Amino acid sequence: MSDTVTASSRRQETSEKTDAQRDFLLDNQRALVAALERLRVILQAYLSGQPGNVAPAIEPPMLASLRATFGLTAFERDLLLLAAGVEMDSEIGNLCAQAQGGATGIQPTFGLALSMLPDGHWSALAPTGPLRSWRLLEVGPGPSLIHSPLQIDERILHFLAGLQHLDERLACYALPADAHVDLVPSHRRLAEHLAGLCQQEGSDPSPVVALCGGVPADRRLIAAVACDLASRPLWRLASGDLPAGELDRMARLWEREQALAGSILLLECDELDGSRGSSANGLVRRFIERAGFTVFVSSKDRLLGIQRPMVVLEAQKPSRTEQRSLWQQVLGPAAGSLNGQLDGLVAQFDLSAHAIHSAAQLGVSTGEDDLWQVCRQQTRLRLDDLAQRVAPAAGWKDLVLPRGQLLLLREIAAAVRQRTQVYDVWGFARKSSRGLGISALFVGTSGTGKTMAAEVLAQELQLDLYCIDLSQVVSKYIGETEKNLRRVFDAAEESGAILLFDEADALFGKRSEVKDSHDRYANIEVSYLLQRMEAYRGLAILTSNMKSALDPAFMRRLRFVVQFPFPDSHHRAEIWRGVFPQETPTEGLQPKKLARLNLAGGNIRNIALGAAFLAADQGQPVRAGHILRAARAEYAKLEKPMSELDRLGLEQDDD
Repeated sequence: MSDTVTASSRRQETSEKTDAQRDFLLDNQRALVAALERLRVILQAYLSGQPGNVAPAIEPPMLASLRATFGLTAFERDLLLLAAGVEMDSEIGNLCAQAQGGATGIQPTFGLALSMLPDGHWSALAPTGPLRSWRLLEVGPGPSLIHSPLQIDERILHFLAGLQHLDERLACYALPADAHVDLVPSHRRLAEHLAGLCQQEGSDPSPVVALCGGVPADRRLIAAVACDLASRPLWRLASGDLPAGELDRMARLWEREQALAGSILLLECDELDGSRGSSANGLVRRFIERAGFTVFVSSKDRLLGIQRPMVVLEAQKPSRTEQRSLWQQVLGPAAGSLNGQLDGLVAQFDLSAHAIHSAAQLGVSTGEDDLWQVCRQQTRLRLDDLAQRVAPAAGWKDLVLPRGQLLLLREIAAAVRQRTQVYDVWGFARKSSRGLGISALFVGTSGTGKTMAAEVLAQELQLDLYCIDLSQVVSKYIGETEKNLRRVFDAAEESGAILLFDEADALFGKRSEVKDSHDRYANIEVSYLLQRMEAYRGLAILTSNMKSALDPAFMRRLRFVVQFPFPDSHHRAEIWRGVFPQETPTEGLQPKKLARLNLAGGNIRNIALGAAFLAADQGQPVRAGHILRAARAEYAKLEKPMSELDRLGLEQDDD
């Protein structure tokens, strides 16, 4: 019942507001017609050579607002109205042409205005005067200033008629930002604070409000709600769209928009890194410093080097409690049957308010009842551009390892599943905020199952697995490696995906003696990666071929270390038993004899695949002879000779 009453009240308020706007426009139009009639009388008297007494000025509401906003004198007001009159009334244009002998067409000149309008003064067209500095009038080409035609700016012409719209020179760059959903409580408090800043009219100098942290969509919504509370329109502009050659003009036009309509500009700078160095950052700083109006700046980090007063507000993601409440709100009645799933979603996915709304809408529109999978899809977008997603295909039955290693891997899975229970519910996070990430080191020679174990964990936990190529992350330029790593971890925070840093030996060698700045920064890079791994709420895995190559100081900062031993004969036989899919036809293969091949699991899979191709090409099931041929190729690749025992054993099977 209360919702119905509220909706009815809102409709009534909207209707009353619309009626009031209509009445205002009619009053303004009537007054504008009367003001233009006064101009016609003045022009006709001027043409007749009998100026006579000038009737008292009539100021339509919009013209009066314009005069008060920009501090126009009576003559400047009449000059602006004269320029508007030729656009609105053809008779005024014809009279101007007659008064000027047709020399400049219908557009009035400054000379005509000085001759016919009362209280004329030369400073009206000074570059620093309001008519030109605020671009209310444009001076056309002419032999002199006094004989140059004057034209009213189109935005100002529409404003006088009572029409509010964004200047088209700005509209081609900016987009409106609307408050389309409710905010979580922490964001609502930020929006209310922002609204208070918006309502501080006349502050000098106007503040720059920096909205930092969180995600761009949430910051945009906070700004939109703030402007809605303050009854101010909000427009958003990507910093990359700033025209380098027109910063001054754009800044002045935005300042004029704020004066005319109270518009607030939200400058979105998420593609910038916050540093001082790049040309893009310099362009944004110059625009903000030249803009004498209130501007909101949305960025991940605070932009440095801006020489204007700045209010910095942190717009972090909603808390876990807020996320759960928001899920319940957006799902409505369906949330009641998903309580258990919601707990898991909130524990695993650290989603922004915008992402929760999007995931819920996607689930409804696609009929997807598994919100876990929907959230995985939603959070892949950023990481897919930074790392290679691996589709897990292996399960526990495919992983052949000693019992101790398998138990340790299951402990890792349990730690990921229960981290919210232990850290938050049982209070370990309140004891210390350090080392709450789940980091693991997988050590073993190539092919012993390190990557497969990561796949098994991803399959078990129903999480995405991303393999990060450190050769693409590590940069020779100082500071770039940290930026690359930061982008990866920041993108992964939403989903808590499993991050696999494969072949990390090159980066995680023993800490070098500091002989120059490059050694010092190399150590900083490693320390930064370990620091992010410790803080990362998901699972981060490093793989290495040699544990001895790692600095003991690094080992202490890793939660789990799993040794992947070279498989013995028994484990090699187990690998051979499971290496062929059930659909693959085989004949006469004896895993115990095949286990004589002293190879790791990865090499065994290569041989099995090669043998399958050979058998398929011959139209036969896989036999020992195919295994032998494929094994020879694998041994040749490894530059490793086959023993006589291995070769004889397989040849006997083939015979």
